[in-house]
Amino acid sequence: MDASKRWPVWPKAVGRPLDPTLQSLKDVLDGLAVLHEDPFIRDVRDTILRFPDANVGVALNKKQTACKKWAVEELCRAGVGRLETVHVLAGWYGLLGAMLLNEPRLGIAHLTVVDVNPDCEPVALSLNATPAAEGRFAFRQHDILALDYAAPPPGLDRPDLIVNTSCEHLADFSDWFAGLPSGQLVLLQSNDYRAIPEHVNCVDSLAAFQEQAPLADPLYAGELRLDKYTRFMLIGRK
Repeated sequence: MDASKRWPVWPKAVGRPLDPTLQSLKDVLDGLAVLHEDPFIRDVRDTILRFPDANVGVALNKKQTACKKWAVEELCRAGVGRLETVHVLAGWYGLLGAMLLNEPRLGIAHLTVVDVNPDCEPVALSLNATPAAEGRFAFRQHDILALDYAAPPPGLDRPDLIVNTSCEHLADFSDWFAGLPSGQLVLLQSNDYRAIPEHVNCVDSLAAFQEQAPLADPLYAGELRLDKYTRFMLIGRK
């Protein structure tokens, strides 16, 4: 077999000259994509080049990635089985969606990121370009506080799993949680980091988070301590 067909040299994502720093970053990501034979790394590279003003570096920083990797690993360990459809609410650029779709143990057939910000859509579609081309990824613009989760609008089927890792951002969290159907499988994250003004619904402990989001069938409850805050996570059925 021609080795060039095994490790193709992917086309450049941009037609403009790159400054030395960005060119070096591109070269590193190109090499890692070949080393790991991972199309996700290629999608990350292309997104950074296509959307230089987006906060992709923040979305992929070590804390953000650690919290999302933790979610993926514990979801696998929780024994939820293969998931046909997943909705990631307030999913921003879709990094967690990409990580979930790249996890073969979950076998997700289709994942939708739901976010109120239309500026997130092109970035999320680029970061998930591979699963989007396969028909496995979509982005829908909705206010997650206004959705009817028992009867979703067109384009949003009833999912096997609802993921909300932005619970600290929801001032009306109690009403949002009350609107979820009984028996719905959920993965929820919150934190105690009040230094950010948008964090209007922080909790001080895992017990407080469990009280705020009581699950009839809890599968996992834990915390991840980081340098400036602690993140809390719940997995189970409402």
